[in-house]
Amino acid sequence: MFQSFEVTSTPQFGRDRVSALRTSFDALDIDAFLVPRADEFNGEYVPACAERLAWLTGFTGSAGMALITRSQAIVFVDGRYVTQLAEQVDGSVFAGGDLVNEPPHVWIGTNGSKGLRLGIDPWLHSGAEVRRLEKALAGIGGSLVVLPHNPLDRLWTDRPPEPLGAVAIQNIGQAGVLATDKIATIAADLAGRNLKAVLIADPSSVAWIFNIRGADVPHTPHPLARAIVYADGKADLFLDKRKTGIEAEAYLAQMCTQLAPSALAARLAEVSRDGGRVLVDPDLTSYGLADIVRKAGGDIVEGNDPAKLPRAVKNSVEINGSAAAHLQDGAAMVEFLCWLAQVKPGSVTEIDVAQKLEAARAQVGQNMQNPLKDISFDTISGAGEHAAIMHYRVTTESNRKLEAGELFLIDSGAQYINGTTDITRTVGIGTVSEEQRRFFTLVLKGMIQISTARFPKGTRGCDLDPLARIALWRAGVDFGHGTGHGVGSYLSVHEGPQRISRLSTQELLAGMILSNEPGYYRPGAFGIRIENLIYVREPEAIEGGDIPMLGFETLTFCPIDRSLVIPELLTHDELHWFNDYHKRTREALMPLIHDREVRAWLENATLPLEY
Repeated sequence: MFQSFEVTSTPQFGRDRVSALRTSFDALDIDAFLVPRADEFNGEYVPACAERLAWLTGFTGSAGMALITRSQAIVFVDGRYVTQLAEQVDGSVFAGGDLVNEPPHVWIGTNGSKGLRLGIDPWLHSGAEVRRLEKALAGIGGSLVVLPHNPLDRLWTDRPPEPLGAVAIQNIGQAGVLATDKIATIAADLAGRNLKAVLIADPSSVAWIFNIRGADVPHTPHPLARAIVYADGKADLFLDKRKTGIEAEAYLAQMCTQLAPSALAARLAEVSRDGGRVLVDPDLTSYGLADIVRKAGGDIVEGNDPAKLPRAVKNSVEINGSAAAHLQDGAAMVEFLCWLAQVKPGSVTEIDVAQKLEAARAQVGQNMQNPLKDISFDTISGAGEHAAIMHYRVTTESNRKLEAGELFLIDSGAQYINGTTDITRTVGIGTVSEEQRRFFTLVLKGMIQISTARFPKGTRGCDLDPLARIALWRAGVDFGHGTGHGVGSYLSVHEGPQRISRLSTQELLAGMILSNEPGYYRPGAFGIRIENLIYVREPEAIEGGDIPMLGFETLTFCPIDRSLVIPELLTHDELHWFNDYHKRTREALMPLIHDREVRAWLENATLPLEY
């Protein structure tokens, strides 16, 4: 199994650990300390040795930050994790904060004590974040204290070792563009802007540029590494040689100099001397790294990571690889859903179901000679009231059976060498209430609106987000997460800058892969989410129109539970889309399925609906 179901949250230690942290404040001359979920690489998924927020508070979500003052302890999370936070931390020690509407810098500006001295680990905060904190502190006469060490690391005596996952080459058949060509393109851009070099601080960008993949963090196949690309076309890759075998080292030697991670500071200082102009992405680069450039006399030029947008805009090889991966994943999902449809209510648990799905993916991968490399995130397997927890993680402690009359939500994904998948299906266990069917249909309407959207060049994610919500708004409800996130090419399942959300101002460009996942959640009762992956296709003319329009192409093929749909709530066009989607699903997946019973289930699951 690529996923553990053991209880990892330790809220019972929160009080003592916060108390121990506060005892270090006087020696450090600070009044508060900020603990982000991110690691030194600013990643969403972090190795065990960097799970500082979970160690301190008990909260294990993938996004959050704790502010510990002398008298208060606040854990800031977004809407996905409000319920999880309440369950995982000691409420007598920690209060909950709003990471989106009142993040730490905003909270400090409003509630911080006059003259507050806030300590940070400079390697865990980006330059952009540091500026926000400094501005907030200036407003209350406070100051930011850049600490020489992280006080938590001295308290965490059994901290796990740093990971040494093996590095593999992502060949041209999966990458589509040679690494040497990517480096040359970046170098030419640097030269054209009179820049000496760029610091690549994001491990996913490093993996994409050099066409390598790694195994240092759960579910995201990038190596924890950084790089410097120079305007003259040379490149340095700071990657531990214990992660690379002979083949990988020989491959990398053709395009770069591979150096130990400890050599980064000296090399970065060297390129920065005498006013060297170094491109740095302030949102992705730690303050500690940027400070090396400043102290060496370099000229920091802030700008976007040059790999970020090209990585998001997939080439044809990456799109075709993702499409193939989704067909394979769809076949595994059908095998799984056929099994689930036959189990008796009350006979299987949330863990049983998650394990069955992973086994189906592994078996189909073996049959198709494209092995399952990993899951792309811990499977969300929630029945009944657990489905209302947006990012529910089932454990041996929370595990419960799937009972008749309730909804079951399973949000899962896989990593294959040719693509990353992410799919959510909500299914009825036996006969469910009309109310639940109504809300399921409203969620479905939102998903169809995104699937069928046509939009002009320049459209942003925030422009499309309301389409997924209008039917729910009309019913007086909403959902507390974005409609869609970007997805990588055998990389992170959550990739920027593309999103479909209220906050996304990134223009949607042809080749970008996104999720399409509206939902509805009633705490303590039920939850619904339906998710497909889509990609932005090239603009096409519309008959009678004036300008070509972009649109989406669906990558995910898997039946949507027909029994939960109330056809009368769908428009004619929505019903046509639903039936056509099922027809295409049946035609695409049937050739991949050989078991007669599964084929019969797929045939029945994709029959057309009628008014």
